[in-house]
Amino acid sequence: MAHQILQIDAFMSEAISYPFDESPAYGTTREVTDGVHWLRMPLPMSLNHINLYLIEDDHSWTVIDTGIRGEETRNLWHDIFDHCLKGKPVDRVICTHMHPDHTGQAGFISERWRAPLYMSYSEYYQARVMSTMMRDGGNWQMNEYFHRAGISTEVLEQMAETRSNFAPEPEDIPLPASYIRLRDGEELTIGGRSWIVITGSGHSPEHVCLFSPDLKVLLSGDQILPVITSNVSVQPTEPQANPMQDWLSSHEKFRSLLPEDTLVLPAHNEPFYGAHDRLQQLIDHHEDRMLILEEACVEPMAAIDMLPLLFNRELAGHSLFMGLGECVAHLHCLMSRGRIERSLKDGRYQYHSIDPTLPARARPGQHEAKDDEPILT
Repeated sequence: MAHQILQIDAFMSEAISYPFDESPAYGTTREVTDGVHWLRMPLPMSLNHINLYLIEDDHSWTVIDTGIRGEETRNLWHDIFDHCLKGKPVDRVICTHMHPDHTGQAGFISERWRAPLYMSYSEYYQARVMSTMMRDGGNWQMNEYFHRAGISTEVLEQMAETRSNFAPEPEDIPLPASYIRLRDGEELTIGGRSWIVITGSGHSPEHVCLFSPDLKVLLSGDQILPVITSNVSVQPTEPQANPMQDWLSSHEKFRSLLPEDTLVLPAHNEPFYGAHDRLQQLIDHHEDRMLILEEACVEPMAAIDMLPLLFNRELAGHSLFMGLGECVAHLHCLMSRGRIERSLKDGRYQYHSIDPTLPARARPGQHEAKDDEPILT
């Protein structure tokens, strides 16, 4: 699934700092700046939490992201409603992007408060497509995508069974049937302040971040995280996509728009300062990964055979799904730059380095450490 996140610990910079000594306990909130409150919800995954946010208005609250589906998260939201809202209602729900840890309780909160859902166009409709895909399981297009990347029919059958675990449960309230569209550059007034919509792409198609120039605060969702980097995968729903180039371009965009002293409120890990450094680290990380693959493809290779170059552990299930998707995303970006070509042999894609400048750029043995495995969120 595209909502996995890939761990990266190699880039720890002194320029990145954390202003808060502890995170809020589940069912409680912590005010991090004037009117902006941080709360945390559990996730049943190796990365065990998501950060959500509330912005206070004179007479109401805005919810930023909603947590994953299920009774545990709903019960924690009831605790928040009962003890943290000062008797004010929720009048707006904003989801930064489509992934289930961000949209899972959007229907519940919207119905509970009769509060409209705000999302970007692409994220709203992709969320609805993802829900259908999880229910329906595989199809020939999906099977062809994975087979050409090197996955066997037996593994595909196992993955289809695992994907079904993410299908909505009968008691889950679905995503609202209507929404209010957010556009890049649009200004919202929340808590008496202007919040500017800045969209990014790569991790998801039209990821919404909210920036307050007055507070110098960015609600970043999964777009900028301090310790891990969001998974950027080619998906079987768009098998020829180039999300890695979109991701890198988005990082450059955010570097040009954000002040250096912005407080970043991310969906995972801790709030932090140092957005410019972190964005450059993420760019450098993916460029390093692409060079690793380019060096390896001096002789033609299938995508699945490149996974040990990026990960320490043998991948299976969803980890295999996401690790392979990210590997293909790097390869597609290299193809778009004219550094790798792809051919179909025996039903599987083979990738071959073709850039004559590679010997001058190569630095085998001098790359970042491998990641252990993708982290499911």
